[in-house]
Amino acid sequence: MSDTSHFARFLRFAAVGAVGTVAHYALLLALVEGAHVDPIAGSVAGFLLGALVNYTLNRTLVFRSDRAHVEALPRFLAVAGMGLCWNALLMYLLVDWIGLYYFLAQMLTTAILLCWHYVGNALWTFRKRIAHE
Repeated sequence: MSDTSHFARFLRFAAVGAVGTVAHYALLLALVEGAHVDPIAGSVAGFLLGALVNYTLNRTLVFRSDRAHVEALPRFLAVAGMGLCWNALLMYLLVDWIGLYYFLAQMLTTAILLCWHYVGNALWTFRKRIAHE
């Protein structure tokens, strides 16, 4: 794959991620502002919703994966699970330790995790199968 193709795929990944992020943030805001849930719990719930949106769109639109769901979904969930741990840790550090406003902290956390998710999914979850797999 050429550098241009990698960049185009990353841009598609980021666009799909934006859709998942809208779902994440919408649930986060609804839970924190509407239901008065703790921001960290709201962030985790939003993250899970965004992950479901992202799996579906990344599998079909970004990576055009031929891996069966039974193989790809557990891999995706492993990458997302690690991302969820990073999300919770970063939110805790930024909100509770540093005192950053929760929504600004979530935006910063999302930007950091964009790279984690792209690399994990490109190299493992949706990577094209090779002969010995």
